[in-house]
Amino acid sequence: MLVDNRIKFRHLVSFLEVARQRSFAKAADALAVSQPAMSKTLKELEEILDARLFERGKSGVSLTPAGITFLRYAGPCVQALRDGVNTLRGDSQAGGVVRVGVLSTVESQVMPEVVLRLHRNHPALVVSVATGLSAYLLALLRVGELDLVVGRMTDSPEIRGLTFEHLYSESMALVVRPGHPLLGADLSDLAPLGDYPLILPLAGTTIRQYAESFFVQCGIPLPAQRLETLSPVLSRRYVLSSDALWLAPLDAVRLDLQAGQLVELALGVREAGGSIGFCWNSALPLPLAAQWFCDELRQVARELSGATDT
Repeated sequence: MLVDNRIKFRHLVSFLEVARQRSFAKAADALAVSQPAMSKTLKELEEILDARLFERGKSGVSLTPAGITFLRYAGPCVQALRDGVNTLRGDSQAGGVVRVGVLSTVESQVMPEVVLRLHRNHPALVVSVATGLSAYLLALLRVGELDLVVGRMTDSPEIRGLTFEHLYSESMALVVRPGHPLLGADLSDLAPLGDYPLILPLAGTTIRQYAESFFVQCGIPLPAQRLETLSPVLSRRYVLSSDALWLAPLDAVRLDLQAGQLVELALGVREAGGSIGFCWNSALPLPLAAQWFCDELRQVARELSGATDT
């Protein structure tokens, strides 16, 4: 069967943008078109396909079952065309490109080591890294704009229909700057910890659930003064400049602890944490560069978990 020649590139791009943004207005802004024009384009596509692709609800726009099915093919189609154009223009290096979504839990230690090893073994390889919340990155993965997403994401509803490989389990650590008043205090009573500012992951994220579980285990009330962020850079800078406590993924502070730049409060309790791994869209073949990335990632994870066990 021939593809209906009424389907244009703009139909596919508009469809993918609405699927990613979950909003006609945001998709229109991203593509620099008016919202009526965006709605018209999607209506044309639905008429051509004789299927309803989106449902509007209070929480935004969501894909229908037909939309989910079409997404599996539209994303790779658009990305393959973009890759072909870039190759002919000479924008792509001979070593290939791997497009990775990275969650904050692996930014500080795992990813730098993986990229270092990749570039050592593949001098012409381009590693393109996108950061953000798991829902956003998994949406990009689903439409074929990322090859992989790495981090803690197993509790995210957007992971459904994608494939996840576990690498290791990561715990949380409560850390402070050297010289913090609590380092010389009696911590048999943990209630005073609630008097200090606290750095926490953003509300609604998977890692925040583990952070709150940690405080419940310790019997510490959440302080009123909090910094909520997923940025390791901001968190590190703030905790070093104040008396704040940082409840951090161990991976994010491991090197700081080893160097003595941060100190873990020994509370006798450590939240076991969740599963760190990587996710891909099994409906699409992994590019060779992405396979190289997975091999290095698995090796780094084995070494990291082995060092933690010892």
